[in-house]
Amino acid sequence: MNYWLMKSEPSTWPWDDQQAKGDEGEGWDGVRNYQASNNMKAMDIGDLAFFYHSVNEKQIVGIVEVIELYHPDPTDASGRFGMVTVKAVRSMSRPVTLAEIKADERLAEMALVRQSRLSVTPVTADQWAILMEMGDTAL
Repeated sequence: MNYWLMKSEPSTWPWDDQQAKGDEGEGWDGVRNYQASNNMKAMDIGDLAFFYHSVNEKQIVGIVEVIELYHPDPTDASGRFGMVTVKAVRSMSRPVTLAEIKADERLAEMALVRQSRLSVTPVTADQWAILMEMGDTAL
């Protein structure tokens, strides 16, 4: 299993909306960066991702699971970009803020810290475990 972090602007697609989609999930559309798109191409069914509210909140608020592999994104008229479909697994018991992540030396190499503008990034198993502990969250 691989781990990821997926950013969403809460004013565009908030965690509550993701949860409301239930087991049907929702396509992670609108990604127009090749590196982020390649990260989605690398995802497998069952991979888990942190759901991160960007912009004003800057915090991990939930966990999603990939339920459909990379496929065409209907919002991309050029046909160059695709998306995966994810469903909500659970909310974080306690959201983990970007400030907390940056303050933890163990997470200094995390893609979220090093490539802060990228919307879909990999998370190592060690980083995943640290963030789950920081968020008082277990699966």
